[in-house]
Amino acid sequence: MPSTKAPVSRFVCSECGYSAPKWLGKCPGCGSFNTMQEELVKPEEPRKSRPAVSAAPSRARPLSQIGYEKFERVSSGIEEFDTVLGGGIVRGSLVLLGGDPGIGKSTLLTQVSAHLARTHRVLYLSAEESCAQVKMRCDRLELNSDNLYLLNETCLEDAESAMTEAEFVVVDSVQAVYTEALSSAAGSVGQVRECASRLMRIAKSRGITFFLIGHVTKEGALAGPKVLEHIMDTVLYFEGRQEENVKLLRAVKNRFGSVQEVGVFEMTEAGLKSVTDYSEIFLSDSRGSAAGSAVTPSESGNRCMNVEIQTLIAKTAYGLPRRMSLGIDYNKLVVLIAVLEKRCGIPFYSSDVYINAMGGIKLAEPSVDLAVCAALASAASDIPVDKYTAVFGEVGLTGEVRPVSCAEKRVNECVKTGFRRVVLPAKNMKTCEKFKGKIELVPVSYVNQMIQALSLRSPFNPQA
Repeated sequence: MPSTKAPVSRFVCSECGYSAPKWLGKCPGCGSFNTMQEELVKPEEPRKSRPAVSAAPSRARPLSQIGYEKFERVSSGIEEFDTVLGGGIVRGSLVLLGGDPGIGKSTLLTQVSAHLARTHRVLYLSAEESCAQVKMRCDRLELNSDNLYLLNETCLEDAESAMTEAEFVVVDSVQAVYTEALSSAAGSVGQVRECASRLMRIAKSRGITFFLIGHVTKEGALAGPKVLEHIMDTVLYFEGRQEENVKLLRAVKNRFGSVQEVGVFEMTEAGLKSVTDYSEIFLSDSRGSAAGSAVTPSESGNRCMNVEIQTLIAKTAYGLPRRMSLGIDYNKLVVLIAVLEKRCGIPFYSSDVYINAMGGIKLAEPSVDLAVCAALASAASDIPVDKYTAVFGEVGLTGEVRPVSCAEKRVNECVKTGFRRVVLPAKNMKTCEKFKGKIELVPVSYVNQMIQALSLRSPFNPQA
């Protein structure tokens, strides 16, 4: 006979694995503080009740005998949201949306819920707001549907019956719900892990799609255990400053699509709107009139967008010059400054260097190296780069300009947005020759050739 004992909880140290029947502030095993986390322990069945041999053991199959599973996708009604998800919402998946307080997480999922409720049964489980508050948000966004059900509940067991009746469920937020199986408070590590695991089992067994809103810590990471992100099929981050209307939606994990996609939204009185024209966000109107800026076509998933990189060089007031980077990797900035000093003779040892990628976007691909060098050389020589010129390419420590991927797509984006000249790696020239009649192509093999082509000769080294 199987055991009828109910699961009990124990406290396990996350550092050394020491187990105790009650919570301890200091782990007796390793001496760490506040590392005891509550976990459920399922009692073992009596040995005599276990069958000696499984009736239907699982057997491994060759790869050639595994069939394809077609994932059904549903449109969310928001173009940028579908793009970040990889083409739409996958049925039976778990999507975690994190972001700073007030960034627009609830607004975005409320709009998605209202659109899905036109043809599907949707449950909005609000654990932080009352149903009346959610109703006020829907009225402000001019959303209404009889298939959108609201439930104000924090206990997961009490809300489970309502979840199983819906096709799509929004949980706002996962840190505010709790399960009665654990005695710890809602939002604790054990509660978040157990609630997420239970929602995952419901989603996979019944084919229900879950959208979970997650809190973030002061460092910007999702609050709770890392296993929360491991359980999810898709993890999204909503980024942007509260005082700015432009918001960026970024995927950091996606089992059904690319993690390189970035969605751009604008917060309006009627809610979040998709932004398809990026020139007003990532490009400034005054580019080309002041030194220190360069435009690069950046590849982001299946799309390409022109982004302006701005730099500022100021004389340092201290013995050690300062380097500050926004949107560009700090280590990459330091390396490129060293390359310009050594290979091109442009001194930065007595200057503070500040660099920023417009619109709050993060540029991590190596193709932005040459544009960063162009912006730095422009600021150092006080000579602006032409506003209709774009630059891309990877820069090595020897000053060599290396080829990059998707060069043809980058040049095509420059043609469509009205640019007249592109500085690109010489080894990418062969694939981009078909654009010769539409745009001027300037191939370069070394950084100093780019500086010479853009007439950015430093006053410190006229021969650069």
